[in-house]
Amino acid sequence: QVQLVESGGGLVQPGGSLTLSCAASGFTFRNNFMSWYRQTPGREREVVATISGPGDGTAYAGSVKGRFTISRDNGKEMLYLQMNSLKPGDTAVYYCNTAPPRRDGYWGQGTQVTVSS
Repeated sequence: QVQLVESGGGLVQPGGSLTLSCAASGFTFRNNFMSWYRQTPGREREVVATISGPGDGTAYAGSVKGRFTISRDNGKEMLYLQMNSLKPGDTAVYYCNTAPPRRDGYWGQGTQVTVSS
């Protein structure tokens, strides 16, 4: 069955960096656009970054452009998000999913990122 397992979150000071990872299985990863999403309490989940199936096209939310980099390894069925110059406003639970999100409503458990001094 489908599994999306996010990891790599944690507590980091403003200006710091983190790299998130997502292990995907149970579907044809390489054929799917993939995105990183994030959610804070009381707010809708938002798209942070998107990457094409082959990995040759990317797009970013305006709030993270120039600071975050999305990448993928189709051989390993892994998705990554390199986050630099982190700000308190980046604090959220981060999720990976297909783009658009899977129609069966499946989401992984997410990984918490907290940016605080």
